[in-house]
This record gives sequence, C-alpha cells and structure tokens, in this order.
Amino acid sequence: MIKKIKSDIKASIKNKKVNVFFLFLFFAFVILIFTKLSKEYTNTITFKIDKKNVPQENIILNDSAAVLNITLKTHGFKWLKYYFDKPKIAIDFVKDVDKIDSTFVWSKSKAYLLESTQFGKQVELLNISPDTLRFKFDVNLVKKVPVILNADIQFTQGFDVVDYYKITPDSIEVIGPNVLVSQVNSIETKDLKMTDVKSDITEVVQLNLPINSNDLKFSNQTVRLTAKVEKFTEGTIKVPVIIKNVPNNKTLKYFPKTVNVTYYTSLNNFKSIKAKDFRVECDFSKATNNQSFLLLEISKYPETAKRVRINQQQIEFIITE
Repeated sequence: MIKKIKSDIKASIKNKKVNVFFLFLFFAFVILIFTKLSKEYTNTITFKIDKKNVPQENIILNDSAAVLNITLKTHGFKWLKYYFDKPKIAIDFVKDVDKIDSTFVWSKSKAYLLESTQFGKQVELLNISPDTLRFKFDVNLVKKVPVILNADIQFTQGFDVVDYYKITPDSIEVIGPNVLVSQVNSIETKDLKMTDVKSDITEVVQLNLPINSNDLKFSNQTVRLTAKVEKFTEGTIKVPVIIKNVPNNKTLKYFPKTVNVTYYTSLNNFKSIKAKDFRVECDFSKATNNQSFLLLEISKYPETAKRVRINQQQIEFIITE
C-alpha cells in the first residue's frame, strides 16, 4: 500500500514537470511569433479591384484581368490580414479615374490616394504594377423581351386547361451594354414537366438565363405559371356552309348545306356554345377547271372551344348558269 502511494506521488511530480515544460515551450513559441511579427517585411501582393461609384448609365465590360500587384513594407501584424482575407483595392470611379472615349483609365499617379486612404500610416507603399488600368465600358440599355414557356403538361383524361396558360410577368427587362442586350430577343423558361394534372396550376418556373451573362442584369430570375383546369367534354354541332368569292354571273348548287363540327370544351361552357359561333367556308376562287368539289375551312370558332374539326373535308357542287 505504501509503495503504491509513493509511486503515485512520483508520477504526479513527473507529470507536473512535463506540464511545466510544455507551458514554457508554449510561451517561448508565442514570444518567438510576436518577435517575428513585430519586424518589418517587404512583399508583393495581388489585389483585386473593388469598383465603387460606377455611374449608373455605364456598365463596365468584362474586366476579370484587372488586378494590381502592390509591393508593401510593414510589420508582420499588418501582413496577417492580407493572408487571411482576399485583398481588394477600392477604386472610386468618380474620384480616381479619368474618362477617355469609351474607357475609364486609372493611373499610377493616383497611388498616393491608396496609401493615405486604404493602407494607413504604418504601411509604406513601394511599388504598383501595372501603372495603368483600363476599364472598357458601354452605355446601359434596358430592353423588354417576352418570356417563352417550355412546358410538357399532361392532363388526366377528361381534363384540360381553360382559356390559356398565364405567365406573370410575361416579359422581363434585360439591362446591360447595347452590344449584348441587342442579341437577346426572348427568354425561355427551363423545362417544366407535369403529369396527371386535374386541378388548377400554380407553379414558379426558373428562367433559362444566358450562360456567362456577368455583364447583363435581368429584372426577374423566375416567373409564375397559372392556369385554370376543368373537366372537359366533346360536342358536335351542325353548322351551315358558306361559299365565298362566287362570280355574280354564276349560280351554284352544292351538297351538303350543313356539316358537323366537333369541338372540345369545358363542362361549364358546353351549353353556351351555339352554331352561330362557328363559320365554315369554301373559297370558289380556289377551284380549278372541271373541279366539282370545294375544300372546307373553319374561319371562326369560339375561344372556349378547342380541337375544332370538320367531320368531312369537302362539299360537291355544280354550276347552273
């Protein structure tokens, strides 16, 4: 028992010595770091450009290559922020640049502004490369273009959309340089697929915006698709045939006088559809010599009717002078 106690005491003393050793080692490391960081160093760092106060009527064209390699002299503590953060230099497009033709020009002569406003007194600015930055710009153009729906919508049998698909907004604004905006005439939606639809549609659809469009801005990223869906039925109605463009000196006899027109409509609209809502015509001027038939065409039908078709394609006629 006594031997065990002695052994524990010796182990405890040994552990304390080890802990004290590591504590002194840690403090020595901290002192070394502070000593290193308190010294001055010279280094060159690449700074990206942070554009400030660009005039609203202008847009800077692709300038991904616009960087400044800046050589600085300062103590180690100041260097830390440049290694932990991606360094940027702010260039004010009101104060720091000159406008020459279609280019904003920043020159090395403005460097004193950087040293006094962005680095502080403890940082010495030794060199900047390149000595000139050129930012090409274009005049912003705003153009409204239509949205085109890309959709494959399959309905449950007996159901269909009433009227039409509504897109909100049905057009969006494209903002950017004239050379790019002029090439955009419409914006399509991303593909939308729906199956077994039997109730009203309300969907947010993503727009298929141009790839690599950093110089373009769009008023919307999405649109809303809505549509009223109802149960549909098929109907057939007799409609009189009208022959147009018959010369005054000719009289025609034709058969049949009426034809059956088949259509597809919602149950709610079925009873409101009448024969007078349709117009079936033949054009006599299209007949060739010795022709005894005329082709039928539907020239009018109600907006509430879909898949309208005539159950026969032609009528027979004879000319009686």
